[in-house]
Order: sequence, then structure tokens, then C-alpha cells
Amino acid sequence: MRRPALLALLALTLALPSFAQADTLTALTAAEVPALLKPPAHGERILAIWALDCAYCESNMQALAKLQQAHPHEITLVTIATDDIAQRQAIEQRLRHAGLNNYPARAYAAATPDRLNFLIDPNWGGETPRTLLIRADGTHLGISGELTPQQLQKLH
Repeated sequence: MRRPALLALLALTLALPSFAQADTLTALTAAEVPALLKPPAHGERILAIWALDCAYCESNMQALAKLQQAHPHEITLVTIATDDIAQRQAIEQRLRHAGLNNYPARAYAAATPDRLNFLIDPNWGGETPRTLLIRADGTHLGISGELTPQQLQKLH
């Protein structure tokens, strides 16, 4: 009887690092952008690009989180703050406040943020919020500004 409980506890302990990763803000450099843009093996990856000074970003990210929760096996959501990783505390606080601290989160870590903007999406001028959908078939869809219900439907 104790052995199954011990094995369950061991499995949970080994799984904890993977849960912790979602709650950890990590730096995004130019070298890491290609991996982020690589089409997923299946489904879709949504990059929710935002900034601390963005009025609509929080509501956009919350709408994207609801979409991901409705399709957890098809959609992966990653938040990307265009603010410097040096503002870690403020970024993490905003993500917690918005209820988004359980998603993978990145923040810019580059001397030239405009270069990261271009590498993420050459058609993007840097305005936030920006939503970038990457499908398994390699197609991309970029949407700037506050998402409408019609645009949310296009994302899945």
C-alpha cells in the first residue's frame, strides 16, 4: 500500500520542475527567436506580445488564455514582454495580476529591441499588443491591436 503512494510522490516531485518553468520569466535573445517561431509538431502556438505600458495587452492576453484553455491540446500560449528582462519584478507582477503566470513567459534581453521585433515578425512595427499565430503547417497570422471576437475565432 505504501509503495504506490511513494511512487506517486516521486512522480509528482519529478514533475515539479516542468510546472515551475511556466511560472518562470526567461530572457529572449535573438539567438532564441528561431526556436520560438518554429512551427509546432501539431496544433498552434500563439505568441502574445505585450508591454508594461500597453493599455489593451492584459485583456488580450486573458482572452488568449481563455482560448487556450478551451483547446488545451491544440494551442500553446507563450507571453512575450517587449520590456527588458531587467524589469523582471514588474513583468512577473503584471502576469500574476492578469492570471497568466502559469504560461511560459519571455522578456526581451537585447540591446536593440527593434531587432527582436523584426526577427519575430518582419511585418510588425513594434506596436502592442501583437498576437502571432504559428500553425503546424508553417503558416503565420499576425494581428496588431486589441483582439475582436471575430479575430479570436480566426485564431483557432
